[in-house]
Amino acid sequence: MNNLWLALEGAWHVLLAGLLLGAGLPTIFALGVRALSYGVGADVDATDHTPHPVGKVLAGVCFGIVILAIVVGIGTIVASGLGMRVVFDGIIPTFQTK
Repeated sequence: MNNLWLALEGAWHVLLAGLLLGAGLPTIFALGVRALSYGVGADVDATDHTPHPVGKVLAGVCFGIVILAIVVGIGTIVASGLGMRVVFDGIIPTFQTK
């Protein structure tokens, strides 16, 4: 029974990572693109397509989260290739030897 519990716990971790990285990051990116269109208006003939300042800030936060996730992912791959691992002891991730 203990082996079944360990297998289900591992499957849950894989499912959660897949949802966050597989569907979560593209969703956050789409929210950022949508935030850029906030306040533009629905008038087809309008020539002023500048987004609302709140939309710009929200889009910047969304794009920042996506870029941070990409940088952490690349850092993890590079650290693994160099015989190191990424440790999240504090706010800033650090590299430690294995």
